[in-house]
Amino acid sequence: MDERELHRLIGTIIAPEHLEDDCAVIRCADRFVVVSTDMLHETTDFPVGMTDWQVGWMAVAVTLSDVASMGAAPGEVLLAVGLDRPERLRGIMEGARDCCAAFGAELVGGDLDAHRELTLVSTGLGWVEPQYLVRRRGARPGDLVAVTGPLGEAQAALNGYEQHRRELLEPQPRVREGQALARAGVSAMMDISDGLALSLYDLFAVNDCGFAVDTARLPLPAGVPVEEGRELALYGGGDFELLFCSPPGVLPVPGVEAHVIGEVIEERVVLADGKPLEPRGYLHEWGG
Repeated sequence: MDERELHRLIGTIIAPEHLEDDCAVIRCADRFVVVSTDMLHETTDFPVGMTDWQVGWMAVAVTLSDVASMGAAPGEVLLAVGLDRPERLRGIMEGARDCCAAFGAELVGGDLDAHRELTLVSTGLGWVEPQYLVRRRGARPGDLVAVTGPLGEAQAALNGYEQHRRELLEPQPRVREGQALARAGVSAMMDISDGLALSLYDLFAVNDCGFAVDTARLPLPAGVPVEEGRELALYGGGDFELLFCSPPGVLPVPGVEAHVIGEVIEERVVLADGKPLEPRGYLHEWGG
């Protein structure tokens, strides 16, 4: 069973609508608090050569990316560290603190334990007014489909394109962009951590419409041959850009890099260049 099949299993135990978005949404007085938690393991999530500071940075960045996808302003972050070696703790915590500071969050605590494999669990809270909350559900036929920046850069780094090493090891969550897009009136949004193709299918799963993209319009990683770059842009994980749908006339949004890559269609299908798009990308898998 892959990760999304297990998510469907969870949806038979708790209300499935709680699983639709990148964050849980909780009303708090006249605002919403959005909450996300992410678990990262050394062997599957931290590329060889990462510093402890970068490990801490990444653990926070992936959670702040979820907060950004809801149009929320970051608030507090908790970090639980399953530590394999005590001497690694300072670098990890400093990286986590610095990522929080860079994007307007605050590291306020967490948990510490001994693990054989370094494991980090970050929990992030964000705040948003009801009229600016953006969910994955909300796309409408005729909307534009767009992304906030180049896709496939993290996977390009793993494939040996060293110029994209920073995008892989120090991801930049689109916090400012998420808030700006929400205030401009986008209709649906999520982050692209598992790759564009799977993210389009995630939107497809919760909307009563389809999606058609033009691969010639994809923003590709610099310095990579076009065909390889297109493959990485569609199926590579780890980018942490935002995928969103927007009514015509909303774009451009001042200060936000946005690349229109397609449109929302009435037909219930996900297409790339007029053909069904393969639902492939980054997934945790289990044997058995």
